[in-house]
Amino acid sequence: MADRNALGKSERFLRYLSEWHTALPSLPVGKAIPDAGRAAIFSVDLVNGFCYEGPLASPRVKAILRPAADLFRLAWERGVRNFVLIQEGHEPNAREFDQYGPHCVRGSSEAETVPEIRALPFYSQMKVVLKNSISSFSGTSLGAWLRDHPEVNTLITVGDCTDLCTYQLAMHMQLYANAHQIGRRVIVPSDCVDTYDLPVEAAKKVGSLPHDADVLSLIFLYHMALNGIEVVRHIGA
Repeated sequence: MADRNALGKSERFLRYLSEWHTALPSLPVGKAIPDAGRAAIFSVDLVNGFCYEGPLASPRVKAILRPAADLFRLAWERGVRNFVLIQEGHEPNAREFDQYGPHCVRGSSEAETVPEIRALPFYSQMKVVLKNSISSFSGTSLGAWLRDHPEVNTLITVGDCTDLCTYQLAMHMQLYANAHQIGRRVIVPSDCVDTYDLPVEAAKKVGSLPHDADVLSLIFLYHMALNGIEVVRHIGA
């Protein structure tokens, strides 16, 4: 009986989550980026290995590339010059492979930036930060970059996966600011983030844990919002 009651309560909450997501506001770029000199765009794992090739490539993740590239272009036109690409470039024997299998090995085509971002005319001016885990800060140069850019107080985060690397990145930025009393605005546009889908039956066939993309994306976006991150539907002109 307790299990049935819990499922019933969860169903109501999931309906609420769906309504919450549908009602997310869109932001004009002028409100998202009031001062271009104090803003930065961060992407996480917009690489071939999650979009075009390899065992973890996902059509859902591939679908965010165009909105993300459009946001990069819009931010550049607004005057933003801080673009940071945080990307998996794993060691050949990465410990993370115990959880997710080999992917995005450093120097491989899977670890390369997706063509949609490389095609942007200002790509050469972007900062690339390599990581060896789902954390964008552990063992990377991202913390040093932020310390070297104390003027940046608007941090717009895009990429994949909503419930893994994107969540870790946005939450670290927000919680670090909270802990150190830093006035900081972390924004996540939901049309520029997503995660992979692995249904229960498909997961059983391959001996893996299932991963419901729709549910997990909603829950992790909501949890970011609960912690002060500004989750919006879209940033546009």
